[in-house]
Amino acid sequence: MDLEPVTGGVVDLRDDRRGLTWRTEVSPFLLGRCPVTEREYRSSGGLLPATNLSWFDAVDWCNRASVAAGFTPVYTRDGDDVVCDWSADGYRLPTDAEWQHACKAGSTGYRYGELDEIAWYADNSGERTHEVGGKRPNAWGLHDMLGNVWEWCWDRYDPHTYGSYRIFRGGGWAEPARGCGATVRRRSHPTFAIDDLGFRVARTTG
Repeated sequence: MDLEPVTGGVVDLRDDRRGLTWRTEVSPFLLGRCPVTEREYRSSGGLLPATNLSWFDAVDWCNRASVAAGFTPVYTRDGDDVVCDWSADGYRLPTDAEWQHACKAGSTGYRYGELDEIAWYADNSGERTHEVGGKRPNAWGLHDMLGNVWEWCWDRYDPHTYGSYRIFRGGGWAEPARGCGATVRRRSHPTFAIDDLGFRVARTTG
């Protein structure tokens, strides 16, 4: 897997659905240049993004891929309880803040470019996924941060209201233009899986 370095920085997050804004800081990390593909996930197939994967599927695969690469697995799982060792060097899901920071890549707008140039979405996707890397990357060399497939993040959405529901980001091939932006967040149960939802991996550095 090709991972790109992402510089650290301060991230201003907002959740329009809950009317909340907050600020956090992220440290430098590595992030996949593209979403995980069918070839990477299943050791067969091509360069379409792997989809129909739950949050649990994603964290389990991160551990398997870490072992195969000689890294220390990040996650410890006991049934539905998952603990993250942030000091481990293995593959993991990006946090909500890391994902947004990487998506913006130093830009300040809702998107890092003209939507048709950077994303597969409802108006141009032909109602299907497309091979990763086919659209223009952002300033940090990351492709498909918007469109093609939504991407699971590590964080819970709102534990007090939604319990174990996890965040996913970025919009997918079926999403209208207004839903493909750097600050858009959605959520679902960690067992949820659908044909426009995948993930990309991160690694902790330092």
